[in-house]
Amino acid sequence: MNYVLSSAVAIIAVCSCGAARAAEVTLIAPGGIRAAVQQMIPAFERATGHKVKATFGSGGGTKERVIKGEPFDVPIVQPPLEPVIASGHVVAASETALATVAVGVAVRTGAPKPDISSADAVKRLLLGSKAISYPNAASGAAAGLSFNETLQKLGIADAMKPKIKIAQGGRGAMELLAKGEVDIGLTFISEIITEPGVEVVGPLPRDISTPTALVGFVSAHSKEPEAAKALLRYLSSPEAAAVYKERGMQPGR
Repeated sequence: MNYVLSSAVAIIAVCSCGAARAAEVTLIAPGGIRAAVQQMIPAFERATGHKVKATFGSGGGTKERVIKGEPFDVPIVQPPLEPVIASGHVVAASETALATVAVGVAVRTGAPKPDISSADAVKRLLLGSKAISYPNAASGAAAGLSFNETLQKLGIADAMKPKIKIAQGGRGAMELLAKGEVDIGLTFISEIITEPGVEVVGPLPRDISTPTALVGFVSAHSKEPEAAKALLRYLSSPEAAAVYKERGMQPGR
């Protein structure tokens, strides 16, 4: 990892050598990209002298705050992007694809890893489980919204209701799994690999679960637009792509 961050520092230094002064850059993003962003912030700060103040929340909650015009220099949101752009609170031309992340299946550490290679295999797994947990879609969790759609596509939404334990965020779902309260956990893969006591089985098949995109913008009201642009450039750099992959994501769209 050191070589990745060292390379990133070199690139940032070139990009930001004309910066007149250090600035505080505010960023808001969904929890699915939290681990990757937090890993990259220190190198960006060392190279530029800027400071990043990051806020993380649910996908839906993050988008609502951006649409309402809350003052963040670099908002990262999930599609659909039309309401965000229509709000006038982001610079449309600054739209930058950062990464995509899939909803994955998790089991407790050391447990047998089930077959999830097809929609039918996932359907059998879920119907045969004692209990499952995933993030609360009602609170805006994108992984929860996505998995609700998966249950509908599989035609088992009603059948699964008695087995479901809704959690507060991906971390909450993984905590229930690690404690043995459920035997299957589901959330973004980037939120599984950071938690103790659980292991990734793999992503849900694409025909029942489309990966979620994460897209960055510069705010139309940024007080530090040049620093915001520098941060967005870094978060979409080849060096950042290596961090996204390490954190269970795929760079770009």
